Amino acid sequence: MSKNLDHLGIKSIANSYDLYFIDLWGVIHNGINLYENSIEVLDNLAKAKKDFVLLTNAPRPNTNVINFLKKIGLKKHFDKVFTSGEAAQKYLFNELHDQKFFHIGPPRDFDLFKNIKKNNVFNLKDADYLLCTGLFDDYENDLNYYTNLLSEHISKKMICTNPDLIVDRGDKREFCAGSVAKIFEEIKGEVIYFGKPYPLVYNLSRNVINKKVL
Repeated sequence: MSKNLDHLGIKSIANSYDLYFIDLWGVIHNGINLYENSIEVLDNLAKAKKDFVLLTNAPRPNTNVINFLKKIGLKKHFDKVFTSGEAAQKYLFNELHDQKFFHIGPPRDFDLFKNIKKNNVFNLKDADYLLCTGLFDDYENDLNYYTNLLSEHISKKMICTNPDLIVDRGDKREFCAGSVAKIFEEIKGEVIYFGKPYPLVYNLSRNVINKKVL
């Protein structure tokens, strides 16, 4: 049975679960500031010895997101952070380390593939696969650009490291990598997703066997 927690709060069900997956963006912060009440919930879960993962679809390694959280004022729980970028990075290095890729996304995401940067090519025709972490800075609001860019390359698989379609950064709404991946699927391309709600990122971040998970 579903339960409305608006008034009862997480504390009303905390003892019913062993492991919590908690989103970061929109739950712990809004891209600019922390939500102090949410930090209090994390502290209380830790005091109750409940395991939790701060799971985010950020297309960057864990350390990048931890540094951002420190910058906006988080003081602890850093060992709980796990990103879709971290999951994708392990896959790229272990499974595709000898294949060439074309990166779709902004320069701030370059850390994702620093271990295989020699495989990054700048001509789509030379790529074995597409690595999408977001949108190019020059075309962050123009989804039609990606339809035109990718229409002749649907034989290549796309790795999408952030399945989210949009995000609100404070009061500003932005497109995410998931919007580009959706366009690629609409033109009959194949996408491999890393991040919520796809199962792999959960299994890589924690052992979930025989645990009651929320």
